[in-house]
Amino acid sequence: MIKFDEANKIFHLQTKNTSYVFGFLKDRFLVHLYWGKKLVSEQLDYDMFLDYMKYRRNMCASDYNDIRLSRDCLPSEFSTFGNTDQRTPSFHAVYKNGSFITELSYDSHIIYKGKKPLKCLPATYVENDDEADTLELTLKDELTGIKVVLSYTAFNELDAITRSVKVINTGADRVRLDAVLSAVVDFKDNDYDFIHLPGAWARERHPERVSLMTGKQIVDSARGNSSAQHNPFFALVKKDTTESMGDAYGFNLVYSGNFTAGVEVDPYNTSRAFIGINPFGFEWQLESGEEFVSPEAVLVYSDCGLGGMSRIFHKLYRTRLCRGKFRDIERYVLINNWEATYFNFDEEKILNIAKKASEVGVELLVLDDGWFGKRNNDNSSLGDWYVNKEKLPGGLTQLARKVNELGMKFGLWFEPEMVSPDSDCYRAHPDWCIHSKDRIRSEGRNQLVLDLSRQDVCDHVYNSLYENLSTVNISYVKWDYNRTMSNIGSALLAADKQGEFFHRYILGLYSVLEKLVAEFPDVLFESCSSGGARFDPGMLYYMPQTWTSDDTDALERVFIQYGTSMCYPYSAMGAHVSIVPNHQVGRTTPISARGNIAMMGQFGYELDLNKLNENEIEAVKEQIKTYKKLGSVFHSGSLYRLVTPENGNFVSNEFVSEDKNTVIVSNCVMRAVPNSPVYYLKLQGLDVNAVYLLEETGKCYGGDILMSAGIPYQLTKDYDTRILVFKKQ
Repeated sequence: MIKFDEANKIFHLQTKNTSYVFGFLKDRFLVHLYWGKKLVSEQLDYDMFLDYMKYRRNMCASDYNDIRLSRDCLPSEFSTFGNTDQRTPSFHAVYKNGSFITELSYDSHIIYKGKKPLKCLPATYVENDDEADTLELTLKDELTGIKVVLSYTAFNELDAITRSVKVINTGADRVRLDAVLSAVVDFKDNDYDFIHLPGAWARERHPERVSLMTGKQIVDSARGNSSAQHNPFFALVKKDTTESMGDAYGFNLVYSGNFTAGVEVDPYNTSRAFIGINPFGFEWQLESGEEFVSPEAVLVYSDCGLGGMSRIFHKLYRTRLCRGKFRDIERYVLINNWEATYFNFDEEKILNIAKKASEVGVELLVLDDGWFGKRNNDNSSLGDWYVNKEKLPGGLTQLARKVNELGMKFGLWFEPEMVSPDSDCYRAHPDWCIHSKDRIRSEGRNQLVLDLSRQDVCDHVYNSLYENLSTVNISYVKWDYNRTMSNIGSALLAADKQGEFFHRYILGLYSVLEKLVAEFPDVLFESCSSGGARFDPGMLYYMPQTWTSDDTDALERVFIQYGTSMCYPYSAMGAHVSIVPNHQVGRTTPISARGNIAMMGQFGYELDLNKLNENEIEAVKEQIKTYKKLGSVFHSGSLYRLVTPENGNFVSNEFVSEDKNTVIVSNCVMRAVPNSPVYYLKLQGLDVNAVYLLEETGKCYGGDILMSAGIPYQLTKDYDTRILVFKKQ
């Protein structure tokens, strides 16, 4: 619900449990007033929220004829550069005369039910207009003709608010946009910890929690993708906030390219949080009559700690970001040949893997890298998306048919955004890659990145996949992206538009994906980027799951999946059982641990089942049966992180089905110690008046007992795992 107090010029956005309030102070200054627990009072005024300002003293420039007022002291709702607010701006533009001052004032606003899609960009959505209210607030700079439309959507039941910005040039002259952030929120103090998700290849999204400090704390990417190094997510939490209690404010950007996100603490201990496209490397020439739309920012508040914040993100993304046939159904148990064969395979090897997989209950075989062109290693053939007849003389059609005859579906790996210098594609079109004239074209993994800011290149990528998907019975596509961008430049962009390249690339990528998922609604697409280097909400809009990491070691996956779950649901996490010793870290873990940790995500195998012994094969059969029984709860249930893995010893995750009838507790000992302590697992999210049967023992417990006293649990061996299932009686 969104209310507007005409007399006080205050907007009040309400979700089920939260309020977000801002308005026009002195009919002129757009100020942020409140974000937190839901306010029931109908009488809101500026003194309630800004009274603390009378205690502020500063030496900042006063604002025009009001010597008592400086915008550097005001909590701004949308900040511009060049006036007396000298903190991080939401918006920065350069005009024809070289000026970079923008002075926005109220122009108009509309409030309506529902939510409109963003032009050419992924975004959350509603299926019924009653699910949300939207505010479009238009501000205008009278001198330059720039209009800025601030869009806010308040979801009624999901406790999420989304923001985006549209810039319209109604003036006569071109304007250069240097920064258009999607959301800025000012907090009254700096008594927060900053949580973000740093990482690297095979070590993605390991949460880091640090205190705010004076100055700026920023995470970002200028790599062309959202990256493994940082994720377009961060949270501000009070010092005493835990998994289950305390204030948690989450910020996430629905975007797959360069981003910036962070907090600026000023000398007066106020904090400005911001998120949006990275201004570094960004310049957008906005011609007269044109508009620019920023990506959507998702803002979530919970007073139930980090767990409460995560559950809001999870449900929103599961139900109102992911789309299509596979959003609500359980997906396939798959087997991928990559770690089983790498490039060294032929049809016989693949079919031997498929035959054994079909016997144990696997539903889908995925043929990974090496099936096309002359691809026998990573030195060639990207861009040549025709079958390698030396490996597969009967072609993909024959292989897919034989896999289907085994009762399994067939899936295929692509890396459509890349090209090998040793390829027919590159030899025919050397200008199709990202490059800068007269500069050396630096390679990563012996490949270059195709220039998706160009329509002809986008057409090539689309047509390459269309040709394969329309002629072969393919049920699944793994879409990979194995390097970041360098030597930035496009042969078709004018010199003064090269700063538009990064964003135009992402728009080109999204346009290709939108066409493909519309054309092939029965194909399950999974995103991948050297593992999890593009695990972001933008990709989830087109592909409901992402390969979480190239690191398939069970212990490492405990940490990676934990960090990923801070914002993203387990239904979005591709997770496989691989061979031991593990190919990334050399660790040997029991197949039970590998299975129990993987089956919380989108479950599969990445090995040759023919190389397992009899006991391991039986374990695989049981894992698949268990997953088919419990997968829907892992993926659509509410997640409670009972014990997080930072302690290095023990981790426990609880999943509660939406109807609260099934409860799963997944436990793992990472490092056993002699005379280890007994863990009392206090469950959460149960019906306090119900009785729950523990299937393993047949014993019944009251919901209140499980949540208040807990159940004792002790594991005594390294990598020992157990899955406990409770059923409501």
